[in-house]
Formats: sequence, structure tokens, C-alpha cells
Amino acid sequence: MRVVIAGAGSVGRSIARELLHNGHQVLLMDKERKEIQSRIPEASWLLADACEITALHEAGLAECDVVVAATGDDKVNLVVSLLAKTEFGVPRTVARVNNPKNEWMFDEAWGVDVAVSTPRLMTALVEEAVSVGDLVRIFQFQQGQATMVELTLPADSPYAGKRAGDVAFPGETVLVGIIREDHPIAPSRDDSLEPHDELLFITTPEFEDELEAMLSPGDRQPRAAD
Repeated sequence: MRVVIAGAGSVGRSIARELLHNGHQVLLMDKERKEIQSRIPEASWLLADACEITALHEAGLAECDVVVAATGDDKVNLVVSLLAKTEFGVPRTVARVNNPKNEWMFDEAWGVDVAVSTPRLMTALVEEAVSVGDLVRIFQFQQGQATMVELTLPADSPYAGKRAGDVAFPGETVLVGIIREDHPIAPSRDDSLEPHDELLFITTPEFEDELEAMLSPGDRQPRAAD
């Protein structure tokens, strides 16, 4: 897989190292010479402004599989994503969200397939670590508006001890994983839902409240729309 990363700061370089470790081809581009000088020998480098069409041509976006917009400027990340999609037809774009107030713009209208918000991820990880019975949104897929959510099943849940195949989850919700005593389980219809299991679902925002109320009854405020 060939990946172009716009933004060679600490975030962009960290992503590059992981991708290179996994055997992918990586080109890092940045308009700041000081960032380009922070060399990763296995990666290709381009000193250029990622918001310029000519620079993106030089980076070979027409032949890449994924573009990652990882700069510290949300405006730049949106422009790079939009150009990658509309001008070069890049199959997959991933964009970094720096300011949570801008998160609503990072969608397919701006060419963003996946938006990664560090504040949201940190909040989710904090909640996931301490919450029992509360549904925690881990990740949102921009295309199709699907979300990955987690809920630690409380002992008094009406579904504790039930077979997964006997539970009618709301809407298009799919149970994709169970974590039990730190061990992951790929759930089958015959697996039971046990108290304190961490349940991982793919669902949509419209069914999150219903899923939470079903598995963990109690008084809660409905989620605000993003």
C-alpha cells in the first residue's frame, strides 16, 4: 500500500514509522524544512505545501492508496482531504482533527473518509476505563455514519447470562467482540453475555441510546447530535 502523509510533525512521523514497520510505502510532505530534516530513512520526503495542486501532483497522489492529513492546522487537513478526493480520486482519506469544535466539518462533503479526533479518543478511553453500564463511543466512521461503541455489561442487566443469538439488538447494531477477563472473544450465537463483559458493537448514532437503555436500564440524558 502506498500512503502519502501531509504533515511531517511528531504525529505524521509516528504514523509513518508504524506504516513502514508494517511494510507499506510512505511519502511524507511538509512545507517546513525543519520538519523534513527530521529524517526517517525508509520514507520518501517532499518539501512542499500540501495545499498546492502542483505539490500533490509531484507527490503522486493519483497513484497512492491512502492520504493522511496530519498537520496541526484543521484548515489544511480539510483542504488536503478535499483535493485528494476530488482532484486525484484517492480511495481513502484520513484526517486529523485538532480542535473538537471543527469536528462537524470533517465528513465526506470535505472528502474525509475517517476523521481522527485526539480529544474524543482520549475521552472515550477514560470513560471506557472507568464506566460500567454506560455506552462509550470509541470511533465514528464518516462514510455511512457508523460508529464503534463499547459497553461494560452491568451485573443487573436483564441480558446478563443470555445467549448472544437470543438477543435482538436494535436497528442495524452488530455485536462484533467480547472482552472477558482481558481476553478477546469473537462472539457466536451460542456465546453468553456475562456480567462485566466489555461488549463491542458496530451501530449508528440513532440507535446508541436505545442500545444503552436496553442493556443497562437507568435514567440518562439522551445524547446530543454531533
